Amino acid sequence: MNKSNCGCSSCGSGCCCAGNIETETRQVVVDFLYLDLSVCEWCQGTEKNLEEAIASISNVLELAGIEVVLNKINVNTEELAVKHKFVASPTIRVNGRDIQMEVKERPCDSCGELCGDEVDCRVWVYKGQEYSIPPTALIVEGLLRSIFGHEDVKDEDSEYVLPENLKKFYTAIKNKNQCCSDKTKNSCCC
Repeated sequence: MNKSNCGCSSCGSGCCCAGNIETETRQVVVDFLYLDLSVCEWCQGTEKNLEEAIASISNVLELAGIEVVLNKINVNTEELAVKHKFVASPTIRVNGRDIQMEVKERPCDSCGELCGDEVDCRVWVYKGQEYSIPPTALIVEGLLRSIFGHEDVKDEDSEYVLPENLKKFYTAIKNKNQCCSDKTKNSCCC
């Protein structure tokens, strides 16, 4: 950069002004995988807190030359679950890696109402406590650790098996939809 580009009268051919350093932008892909945003309070709260977390660190990411690409993926079929190796709802991944590797679940009334059967959804562990909706601070820490951390990432080449809990959910949804679309019945079970 020369002084005509920099605006600094003391610079020659190499600019020393930190504010004018151009950085190469790199993309970081954040996937938000969920079963439902219309009914499930846990998924809705996670979406809200994820958006807040990304907004709260946006200046840092911009200064580091990092662009976040947020993908919201409604994993509403077994086929999509297999495609995305979905293990629990909701899930947040950075460049394909879950921000919280340990998966714990509890019964979720919202998803139970949605599918008509008892179903478990993910709970998040933060500072020794379990949360049905991950605190924004947990998400911020997970994002920053995943983006800037230099931990060894092990290839997860193990064969994916759809968890029983998700099988139960998808089967219940299919049954409920089939029941409600069956025109030969006088009353619907929905």
